[in-house]
Amino acid sequence: MATFIGYSTINQYKKFTLTDGELVKRDLLNAFNIRQGTLPGRPDYGSTLLDYVFENQDITTEQATIAEIQRIAGGDPRVYLSDINYYPQQNGVLIELQVQIVPGTTAEQLSIFFDQETRRASYV
Repeated sequence: MATFIGYSTINQYKKFTLTDGELVKRDLLNAFNIRQGTLPGRPDYGSTLLDYVFENQDITTEQATIAEIQRIAGGDPRVYLSDINYYPQQNGVLIELQVQIVPGTTAEQLSIFFDQETRRASYV
């Protein structure tokens, strides 16, 4: 089995190394928080999800949000997305993802809230 190793200082105090599942989840959340086109040299990296948070929450916005999540998750070969649930909230959107980290056999439920006020995505 492959071991993924990376570093993050977000909510870390002494140990900055992340491995395997924790690293993949952090990378996925980073991809959701980075605005598309802002990473130098990689204009396709990032998302437009926070633009959809301010739109009317109808079926068209839901379909566009789900398509964007599938595009972002499809860009990471370590992630297999099996289910997406979409819940509009009063001050944002709650997305529940059923994610399997490749190579692995167990699926994990991730709840991500896209907040209108902070304009950030975070795990719930």
